[in-house]
Amino acid sequence: MRRVITGLARLALFFGTFKAKVILGTSLILIGAVAIIMIGAFQALLGDSGSQSDRDLDFVSGGTQNLSPEVEELRPLFEKYAEIHGIPDHVDLLMAKTMQESGGRLPDVMQASESQGLPVNTIDNQEESIDVGTEYFARVLEEANGDEKLALQSYNFGAGFIDYANEHNNGEYSKELAIEFSIEQYQRVRHTGNYSCIRPESAETGACYGDIGYVDAVLSYMQPTLEEGDFDEVIEVGTQWIGNSEYVFGGGRTRSDQEQGIFDCSSFVHWSFEQVGIELGNFTGVTTDTLKHKGEAVPLEDIQQGDLVFFDTYKIDGHVGIYIGDGKYIGAQSSTGVAIESIEEGYWGDVFNGRVRRI
Repeated sequence: MRRVITGLARLALFFGTFKAKVILGTSLILIGAVAIIMIGAFQALLGDSGSQSDRDLDFVSGGTQNLSPEVEELRPLFEKYAEIHGIPDHVDLLMAKTMQESGGRLPDVMQASESQGLPVNTIDNQEESIDVGTEYFARVLEEANGDEKLALQSYNFGAGFIDYANEHNNGEYSKELAIEFSIEQYQRVRHTGNYSCIRPESAETGACYGDIGYVDAVLSYMQPTLEEGDFDEVIEVGTQWIGNSEYVFGGGRTRSDQEQGIFDCSSFVHWSFEQVGIELGNFTGVTTDTLKHKGEAVPLEDIQQGDLVFFDTYKIDGHVGIYIGDGKYIGAQSSTGVAIESIEEGYWGDVFNGRVRRI
């Protein structure tokens, strides 16, 4: 996805909001518009994206895409503080949000200083930023009654946007509502000269307070989840290799291997989802350790077709397959190649560890 890199600076204002992030900087923003002199210091690199507002997707469950290596390396810290602050299933969303905030390139990686009423970039180490930013997002998410889009836009606009949504849209997010809010707030503060329209659509509508494209930009780093009908398709594409595939540890990481039906467990899972348009990371580097972080954890009693199931073989989570229902899964096993096995009995039943992830 094409991203337009802009130099930005932010100020926190409190016109009915707890945290209003105002993006400043010097950059060519408006096509065919006049250049605006902006004040403040440069800070984050933001990514532009096409609108996804019409896509009804569960972005928390889908995993991430196009994360920078800098952000991906911070995953253990996101997992740690998401657990501490009670939102362990939102790790991927937090990381996607961090891509939009900083791309992982700043000490205040989540741009969390303002949530404490501090000047921009006061927080000077990434772990503290993740701790503070995750705690703040968890609080905003609770205030938004679990509406991730509303919580995301509120992280950018400030918590006053939640009150606005409650008053004008039954507490629900919409892009139109964000535009209305931004227009109203901008009219209050435009006289200061501290605000500018960072997107062409902002200039067109006069919605120049905060970033009305923030939700779309964050969600551009999230994978869409499978719809119910896709589960059968994932399983079906995998069954073509039953009886005519070969298990090779480390195999399936070249297109030539895949064309010949040469897989190990994790490359087979990756290939199967790839066939229905779901990318689970770079196929050349996929392992059970990368797959166990995709999607969201699901209790064993809620397991469904298409869920990933993990087994403790030569190591914890050393094997992975795709659940197909009736206590069975399909996977690439060292003794059989691609085959259907049971998670309830026999060897695989014994080593099934109960870990389930939903893509």
